[in-house]
Amino acid sequence: MKKILKTFDYKNLLIKEYDHWYLLLRDKQATLGSLVLIEKNFRTQYSDLSIESHKEFGFVTKDIEKSLKELFRYDKINYLMLMMVDPEVHYHVIPRYSKNTMFNKIKFVDHGWPGLPELSFINNIKIDLKLKLVDIISKKLN
Repeated sequence: MKKILKTFDYKNLLIKEYDHWYLLLRDKQATLGSLVLIEKNFRTQYSDLSIESHKEFGFVTKDIEKSLKELFRYDKINYLMLMMVDPEVHYHVIPRYSKNTMFNKIKFVDHGWPGLPELSFINNIKIDLKLKLVDIISKKLN
């Protein structure tokens, strides 16, 4: 298994596998419903992605945005392609909220709103709640 998949806990946090992308719940929930989208060929240059990966990306983002909007009513959504620690092409998908959000009796805060997402802040949740998020997002996508 590729290191990036281990880093983002593929075994537990996979939400959906597309033809060219893996969609996972982001272990570190910067905001409610934070995700990671990893390109399956593990290219390290965005320009090396296949045309098919680029085309499918458009469909994947529509799935993500529709599902997360229906589930959590985010205000904005950010796609961050950082690739510094993990060099493979991947996006951190960060739903943004102008107000605190409640889910499962837990308050989630978007500390960066309305500016850049504050990735150093983590809404700490236990694995059982992460698995619940994986389940409901997965069901919404399928």
